[in-house]
Amino acid sequence: MQTQRTKRSFGAVQVGIVILGLATALIHFSLMLIMGQFSLLFTLNGLGYLSLLAALFLPIPIFRKYRPIIRMIFLFYTLLTIFLWVLVGSREMIGYVDKVIEVVLAVLLWLDGSRD
Repeated sequence: MQTQRTKRSFGAVQVGIVILGLATALIHFSLMLIMGQFSLLFTLNGLGYLSLLAALFLPIPIFRKYRPIIRMIFLFYTLLTIFLWVLVGSREMIGYVDKVIEVVLAVLLWLDGSRD
């Protein structure tokens, strides 16, 4: 009897998710430097992106069976961040750049989920 293990490939979509997730986390952390003061909101947002990236891609056995749910949470988290910025965000260039990154990230998360 042959046992078939399905191992997900790590392709361009996944690389894009990691790069864009790290980029938006870094932007949220750097906003504190730009503003010159600590911001709990930006810190938590950056940590949220890093945590969701880790849960989605690091080889942590407990998360393996929950990856589709984690991906969906990551997608909604990204969309919520965009929505809240539209409502109350500062209209600075860095904000627009970050929203473009987050829109592309949301699309890649959706594409990644559609192949499961």
